[in-house]
Amino acid sequence: MKTITAANANREFSNLLREVRKVEEITILSRGTPVAKIISVKSVVLQKNAMKSLLLSRLKTQSVNGSRNWTRDELYKDS
Repeated sequence: MKTITAANANREFSNLLREVRKVEEITILSRGTPVAKIISVKSVVLQKNAMKSLLLSRLKTQSVNGSRNWTRDELYKDS
């Protein structure tokens, strides 16, 4: 993970975007404190796809338990 100051990020924004493509994650610091994170879109998409696959594989192996004899109207009935 790479870090950069807010002032440098402001001055070098175009370079920062090119760097995100390579590094995929850059943290921006203001007075030494992390205030923002720039993440590559490619990285986010890959992470979402991986999490979706993990969830689907877990759901396929899990057995169904409990009763499912409610209707849609009962489920969304105002209380």
